[in-house]
Amino acid sequence: MTTPGRGLHGRVLDALGPAITAGEYPPGSVLRTDELAQRFDVSRSVMREAVRVLESMHLVESRRRVGVTVRPRAAWNVYDPQVIRWRLAGADRPHQLRSLTVLRSAIEPVAAGLAATHATAEQCAELTECALGMVTNSRGHRLEAYLVHDVAFHRVILAASGNEMFARLGDVVAEVLAGRTHHEVMFEDPDPAAVTLHVQVAEAVREGDAARAERLTREITVGALQELDILAP
Repeated sequence: MTTPGRGLHGRVLDALGPAITAGEYPPGSVLRTDELAQRFDVSRSVMREAVRVLESMHLVESRRRVGVTVRPRAAWNVYDPQVIRWRLAGADRPHQLRSLTVLRSAIEPVAAGLAATHATAEQCAELTECALGMVTNSRGHRLEAYLVHDVAFHRVILAASGNEMFARLGDVVAEVLAGRTHHEVMFEDPDPAAVTLHVQVAEAVREGDAARAERLTREITVGALQELDILAP
């Protein structure tokens, strides 16, 4: 399905992006844009726009007299939400999920501790609302509704940390949580202990207890890694 709002070049990206990240075009492969334009039945200008987007993600590079070349994985912008989404859709999913969850375990507990110091009253209220929304939707196989509140909860934690670098990771965390849900790397109903931990984190942040907020969030990320051991070994 073409990503909404991106038109024809989106259709090209939704085919080429996953193919590149899945290794169908190994590093060093040359993409013949004229041939690809014919294959996807699009104009050269549409193809050039798609290539520019792939270049912005560092998946490919254009070289004079060579053409468009696939770059090594080490060069990719692995924090780009679209790159994450493509990789989670492929065979690399277990490794990608674990890598991103380890990143979360390194960042989010610290962010929660900082949030307990820096969060505004509005952010504390939003965090509590998100946690209660998770509780409400944690039963009855309502994972999509649960996901909305889960993503919002973690975005608030990162933003409330007061650290702009942490805040920019909100999209990364959102893609991890969405990927687990959409690719069925979640239990049908979320772990009640994990749901309770989110409520307790909201309480700790509201009460300004940085040590408790950090400890509880670390328990959340450790639990997420343990779930991956079961669901995406």
